[in-house]
Amino acid sequence: MCCMKQFVAFSLIYYCFFPLWAQETVPEAPTKKVLDSLYREDQFYVGLTINLLYNLPNSIDQSGFSGGLHMGVSRDMPINKRRNLAIGWGLGYSINTYGQNLFLGEDATTGESIFSSLERVRFEKNRFLTHIIESPIEFRWRTSVPDTHKFWRIYTGIKVGYMHYFSARFLQTGNRVYQSKIDELNRWRVGATFTFGWNTFNFHFYYSLNPLFNKNAMIGNEQVGLSIAKIGLMFYIL
Repeated sequence: MCCMKQFVAFSLIYYCFFPLWAQETVPEAPTKKVLDSLYREDQFYVGLTINLLYNLPNSIDQSGFSGGLHMGVSRDMPINKRRNLAIGWGLGYSINTYGQNLFLGEDATTGESIFSSLERVRFEKNRFLTHIIESPIEFRWRTSVPDTHKFWRIYTGIKVGYMHYFSARFLQTGNRVYQSKIDELNRWRVGATFTFGWNTFNFHFYYSLNPLFNKNAMIGNEQVGLSIAKIGLMFYIL
């Protein structure tokens, strides 16, 4: 009888505690994160700028809002072992507007362009619109490491572009003028760029190295010229 009681007691202990022992598992070793030693940065970009005109003729002033939208892809090519120095080369698209009081017309007889000031003329809108295919070339410095995308950056270089579309729109009560064929345009655009910032927000500067119009664009004895500067924000995406 005593043996029977010992057997029953042992059975109860076995069936109560054995499942707990059986469910114990050996803890897994933490997975080691594999870092990409050949990582690249900032392959895509989107930018918003305020566009400024300078080197204007005496009777020409900028007016209204002038802005730009810039986007593209850039090939990041590190040039050192740490990969914090790189060359960026890419292809992008830029849309820009410029509000000012420079009127662009056309001589009905000769077809030549007419440049004049709207200094004392009442009008509703006078705006240039440009579409540019551009290629940025940059020297890049940053504090990036493989396991984070938050870092300081300083990028500087040039943008070379071709203005494949231009329009000048003048709007006045009872009068609309639209011009898109301007022989005096410098369609090839060249500018110096400088970008710096941390993580998402980066300040961007562009300074044109050639004017919008060539030396044949004149108002009286004064060259029209029109140089361009852009100030804004640039956002980079891997």
